[in-house]
Amino acid sequence: MATINPGKLLFTPGPLTTSSTVKGAMLRDLGSLDRDFLTTVLNIRTRLLDLGPYPREDFECVLMQGSGTYVVESVISSVIPRDGKVLVLVNGAYGRRIAQTARVHGIALDVLEVEENRKFTPELVAEHLAVASGITHVAVVHCETTSGILNQVEQIGHVVHAAGASYIVDAMSSFGAIPIDMAGSHIDFLISSANKCIEGVPGFGFVIANRRALDAAKGHARTLSLDLYDQWASMEANHGHFRFTPPIQSILAFEQALNELDEEGGVGARGERYRQNHIALCRGMKALGFEIYLAEEDQSFIITSFRYPSSPAFRFADFYERLWTRGFAIYPGKLSHESCFRIGSIGRITITEIEALLTAIPQVLCEMGVEIKSEVIG
Repeated sequence: MATINPGKLLFTPGPLTTSSTVKGAMLRDLGSLDRDFLTTVLNIRTRLLDLGPYPREDFECVLMQGSGTYVVESVISSVIPRDGKVLVLVNGAYGRRIAQTARVHGIALDVLEVEENRKFTPELVAEHLAVASGITHVAVVHCETTSGILNQVEQIGHVVHAAGASYIVDAMSSFGAIPIDMAGSHIDFLISSANKCIEGVPGFGFVIANRRALDAAKGHARTLSLDLYDQWASMEANHGHFRFTPPIQSILAFEQALNELDEEGGVGARGERYRQNHIALCRGMKALGFEIYLAEEDQSFIITSFRYPSSPAFRFADFYERLWTRGFAIYPGKLSHESCFRIGSIGRITITEIEALLTAIPQVLCEMGVEIKSEVIG
């Protein structure tokens, strides 16, 4: 495995700890029209399709500048026609963000919301679609990192298809580690970002789109810079050229990240490393007395929410800062009604880094005066 540069270890849902070789790939200047850069863009678009595999006669890959949220907005604002209506399935903050995006753009909206510790089932979605009217698109988050829950996107896709709607999946934190069958799941638009499970750096995201659905999106965009169809058409017509200034160094880093994904053994191997990280993390945190927010059957191996200890001495800001000074960055909670913090299992980390974190946590808790299980203090 490629080495990690000294610095903080990021136990987050992204940006992530990256390898020194991924970071090193950015130490190169290229112009946006340089042949080498355009070749890299084509290479990335092709290799992302190959990860599915998503047959090139049926699917297209479009790169889009900006954070993951920018790319989600490009899809929501570009593919739904003026007379369309989107149903957003919400069980966390990122589903709510999709709904808010639709509101900002004046898109007709229906929201089906459940508790943040409850995953969507195909039966629940089918019941709603049976009584809803005018739904042309359905959007859902695959791994909702608000909690770490994993929604059943493949099963839901069959229900969406039966209802005659187009299907949008935010796979921001799952793509590259969890296989997703787009054709079998009837997914029209699959969205992810460079700085998640592929282990690149922030700067752009991408959409894998059913070509028929992408063609149908022509003329629907409500913005200029986030026009997904126009971005794809420009890349097709101009040998991969972005319409506006591309994040060149992030793209160069991503190509190296794809190389390292291949070297590791692909999506399955990467997902297994993350799964082993998650198992070690949960085992260690339970030994320290922490309670996992989600039921085991609903929990992804991407990120895990842990309830605060009951001790009045526990203050998350202090806990976070003490871990930070030791070189470990965890994530605050994002749940609406529960006091939790989150620890990610993804990025260029292994069980060795997980164990280092698990060694630091009881030390920090003892410093704070938070009682923990005595058998793990020593």
